Amino acid sequence: MNLYVDIECPEKPENAIYDQVKAYVKWVKADEMVRCYILASMANVLQHQHQFMGFAYDMLESLKEMFGEQNRAAKQTTMKALWNTKMAEGSSVRDHVLKMMSLLNDMEVLGAVIDKESQVEMVL
Repeated sequence: MNLYVDIECPEKPENAIYDQVKAYVKWVKADEMVRCYILASMANVLQHQHQFMGFAYDMLESLKEMFGEQNRAAKQTTMKALWNTKMAEGSSVRDHVLKMMSLLNDMEVLGAVIDKESQVEMVL
């Protein structure tokens, strides 16, 4: 299911055809579900700050403002670790590959886009 939480709420259709109203209602229901998931995954302090925001989009924008710099710093730290990780002589290839895969996964979670070919080159 594509939830479109990264777009603002569309205007409520007035005198619209059935399909437009149906799409709007679907968007509103999906947004409400996303809001619940976002709130449930937050610490209590953040819940109180965000619980009265009308839409998931607004919550995400607020969180980006609050934590965007931290995300950038975490991405830079992880990228540095990724580039500086070298397999020690006599160590296990398996352990090295797992460590590299973990760092690449961290980069993906932080929003970095690294194509598969580049990932293979980094591991090797």
